[in-house]
Amino acid sequence: MSDSTHIVIIGAGPGGYVAAIRAAQLGARVTVLEEQALGGVCLNWGCIPSKTLLGFIDLGERVRHAQPFGLNIDGPVSYDLARMVARKEDVVRGLVNGIGTLLKQWNIAHVPGRGELVNDRQVRVTHLDGSTSTIDADAVILATGSSWPQLPQFPIEGPRVLTSKEALDLTEIPRRVLIVGGGVEGCEFACLFSGLGSEVSVVEMMPSVLPLEDEDVISTLTRELKKRKAQLFLNTQITQWSAVDQGVQATLGSGEELVADTMLISVGRRLNSGRLGLDKVGVNLGAKGEILVNEQMETNVPGIFAIGDVTGKSMLAHVASAQGKVAASNAMGQPQSINYDVIPAGIFTLPEIGRVGLTEAQARERGLTVAVGRFRYAGLGKAQAVGEPFGQFKVIADEHTKKILGVHIIGAHAADLIHEAALAMHGGLTVADLADMIHAHPTFSEGLMEAAEDVEGMAIHQARKRK
Repeated sequence: MSDSTHIVIIGAGPGGYVAAIRAAQLGARVTVLEEQALGGVCLNWGCIPSKTLLGFIDLGERVRHAQPFGLNIDGPVSYDLARMVARKEDVVRGLVNGIGTLLKQWNIAHVPGRGELVNDRQVRVTHLDGSTSTIDADAVILATGSSWPQLPQFPIEGPRVLTSKEALDLTEIPRRVLIVGGGVEGCEFACLFSGLGSEVSVVEMMPSVLPLEDEDVISTLTRELKKRKAQLFLNTQITQWSAVDQGVQATLGSGEELVADTMLISVGRRLNSGRLGLDKVGVNLGAKGEILVNEQMETNVPGIFAIGDVTGKSMLAHVASAQGKVAASNAMGQPQSINYDVIPAGIFTLPEIGRVGLTEAQARERGLTVAVGRFRYAGLGKAQAVGEPFGQFKVIADEHTKKILGVHIIGAHAADLIHEAALAMHGGLTVADLADMIHAHPTFSEGLMEAAEDVEGMAIHQARKRK
């Protein structure tokens, strides 16, 4: 396509704004429509706000345990949630402004409002004041993301019943919190509220929290949550609940009753594929309302692309960003496809979790014969030196080829450390390749080297395995 190509992007979350910048870098004229805030859910009501608040908890807990380091802190550590939320807002505001600056620098038109397809080359904009206009486009990228589900059995009634969006704006610490759902979001909030001093209960219908994670990670995090005095009610559901004395009373399937000041609903996301005019142009949807796309992120209608949560491929911000780059390149006539085989992810519980590839159970379910290496944080000089000796590295490899199938880390900086493993998998390396690379000492990264060595029973700082 020529430099005069006009690309319209509906949605400015981590997929949409990245697609906009990449398209502009490739010479397109770009218009971005966003009816809420630049950065989308991730930046404004998800990833960044929650990690900012969890950062306070991590800092507070390190201060609480500072005495063995020779630091004498006078008085107890306490949290001022209102001030924490205020700083969270400052962080978000700064990052949102940063995206706005980037769009201006690339001459990208940011139009506040909701976009809807009129046909395959026209978009109607409903502006914030209610007026409408129409924009012609050579290509359209749909990046509308996902939102909190509207569950009739759990109507949102703040401050009694909340989603994560409202929970991140609480300025008073609730005494008792009931979390419905023990997935990624539920476990992160369990760490947040237990860190603040709330009594936390987690109700999960599956046999474990984080049911999609590796078994070693699940067992380690379960133990840590119990250390935080979080009550875990697994294999169960809430059968009914009612409002009581400015709180909630919930009855579990077992008949047990729980009382809390706040009930946090953390049970999935709803795809924002409605109100886009997709039926007018014949864009195909899947069974869950996901916009169906090929490896180039293009729908069945040429020139209309979709990225991010709304495609149903992955609910990860960095995947949306990667998809945005691919869609923008293809919209500009530069063929590119996306590979979902190696996608690292972080879970920001306390301790952190980093993962990439298959779990041990998934590998065995595929009929693969696996070899597993493990290494505990306690064996690392750096972990002992800085007071972070809790956690584990786990490497899963094909027993025959020794190719790395998956890596799972739980412990300090796990979400950062996982990227070395992801790069190794991306390059098709073996555990020997990972083990043979010299790692700097003292670092946390040495744990990955040792876990790779342990696949062959050759880890240096590991007790000898009995045969």
